[in-house]
Amino acid sequence: MESAKIEHRIGVQAGSERLWEVLSDLSGWDRWNPVETALDGAIAFGGRISLTESIPGLIDRATTVRIGDWQPYAQLIWAEKRGWAFNTVRYFEIEELEVGSCIVSNGFIFTGLRGELFHDKHRKLLRAACESVGEGLRREVLSGG
Repeated sequence: MESAKIEHRIGVQAGSERLWEVLSDLSGWDRWNPVETALDGAIAFGGRISLTESIPGLIDRATTVRIGDWQPYAQLIWAEKRGWAFNTVRYFEIEELEVGSCIVSNGFIFTGLRGELFHDKHRKLLRAACESVGEGLRREVLSGG
């Protein structure tokens, strides 16, 4: 099965502990994340999170996703099956380069024929969404909020 990927990477002058503190506080996402809001649930293997996805240029939608994997200070991954031909993986990764300096990646991976078509049609909107999430996370981490 083919896949299509959108990713944004940004440097943050903070440690992985601080990044994970902000990322793992689901109730605080509304402060910094303009795309995934109103999160409810818990980070746990196989856990579920309800959220509203608001990608500018697309219709807002409420959804429930399943945590696929997570590792404190390193990654948070969830998946959503939208049908047999459309699956989405959403991920956040923290890579500590040295103490107090990290690269944070966030992105989408689409699989299935409809997933690839969605990616192709909305690539610019998805890229802008990832950029706004990365910038928002960086600002929140650096503000100490």
